[in-house]
Amino acid sequence: AVIGPLLASPPEPGQLQAALKALAERDWQHPISGLPRRFGVSTIERWYYQARRQQDPVSALKPKLRADAGRSRALSSALKTAITEQHRAHPAWSLQLHYDNLAARVSEVPELGPLPSYATVRRYCKACGLIRQPRRRGRDTDGARRAAERLERREVRSFELEHVHALWHLDFHHGSRQVLSSDGQWRKPVLLAILDDRSRLICHLQWYLDETTETLVHGLCQAFHKRALPRALMSDNGAAMTAAAFTEGLERLGILHQPTLPYSPHQNAKQEVFWAQVEGRLMAMLEGQPEINLRLLNEATLAWVEQEYHRRIHSELDQTPMAVYLNADEVGRPAPDNQALAAAFRQQVMRRQRRTDGTISLAGKRFEIPNAYRHLEQLCLRYAPWDLRTVSLVDARTGADLCRLHPLDKRANADQRRRALVPKLSDTQSTLPSSQPPPTGIAPLLKQLMRDHAATGLPPAYLPRLEEH
Repeated sequence: AVIGPLLASPPEPGQLQAALKALAERDWQHPISGLPRRFGVSTIERWYYQARRQQDPVSALKPKLRADAGRSRALSSALKTAITEQHRAHPAWSLQLHYDNLAARVSEVPELGPLPSYATVRRYCKACGLIRQPRRRGRDTDGARRAAERLERREVRSFELEHVHALWHLDFHHGSRQVLSSDGQWRKPVLLAILDDRSRLICHLQWYLDETTETLVHGLCQAFHKRALPRALMSDNGAAMTAAAFTEGLERLGILHQPTLPYSPHQNAKQEVFWAQVEGRLMAMLEGQPEINLRLLNEATLAWVEQEYHRRIHSELDQTPMAVYLNADEVGRPAPDNQALAAAFRQQVMRRQRRTDGTISLAGKRFEIPNAYRHLEQLCLRYAPWDLRTVSLVDARTGADLCRLHPLDKRANADQRRRALVPKLSDTQSTLPSSQPPPTGIAPLLKQLMRDHAATGLPPAYLPRLEEH
């Protein structure tokens, strides 16, 4: 705007200085501050010649970055290293505390150079991403430190899958209030919640008194029946989520298990956000109830989820979770019946059969093997650790169930009744012992060896005694 008239209508020869002086005497409004501003004749003249020599005058007059932009001249390499190492050792310190400790270190080690200003240190820390981090909760283990280092090296991005039932989130939450159990004891309840990634809909949630694999399977099977089979399931690395019965069950149902990295709850952040709503709204509305039991807590939780959570507008979806669940494309599969689900969530182990009585040992108990499988040395079994009534003998090659195994009943076996053994081979000749006496004489192999040795013509390699004649 200052030199625009000069470029649009260049002055006649000898009239340039007069035009520049006229522009220098005017007040110009600063584009950022809005305050009046004047420019010198030499400044306007420099702008005029710079713009006149370029085809794009606006680009020629744009502000240029300094050659040392982004580099602090007051910070030496030693000071930068000291600041970085100090922040790595104490990431939870405030910036003022970092600066005070840096000042003490500079006074002790003059080789670091003069102490820069607080603003300089602050700008350097912000430019390098050296921000204050929350203190680590729990034990300070090697795994926690590795997770913190991995979080610094890897970016964190929010994600959302495109289809309903493409991914479910699963987690346990320890409640903030105790409940009165059936035996009259105050116990801390645990909430199991299963959340759909696309719609944020709660597939199932239920309060329990423990956090075991049996509890996890009990709640997850209800979610399957209420909704569908998902394509993938994300959980943390708790003991229940990493148990063999649970992980093998997901594999048999064709569900991809995606556990989060250790000490990385941010990967399951949708579940963590839901816990805040449980404590901030649901549990807050139960503060006036002095005594609650598990049944009342489950009834209140189910009513809150179905009547409020599923029907409220989600801030990120701009819709209710129920509306997204019903209208979005879904990739779920029909869930099998209860018997098939119970058969799926079992772990597979190998056991050696005892030849003496045809039994195997499993979870501290002995089970009888049917006579039809008495010839097998290694047996492949499937069972649920919480229900030993469902122990099955399976084919290790195909995974097909062969038969159900029952616990050893010594009292029933004391009646002295025994079944006849069925032949193991299906050929025409019986494998039972023959009634004919066994053949007599020397075995064929030994006869052959004796003939070969006699054919050598060698004398006996021992001295016979009289009783041998």
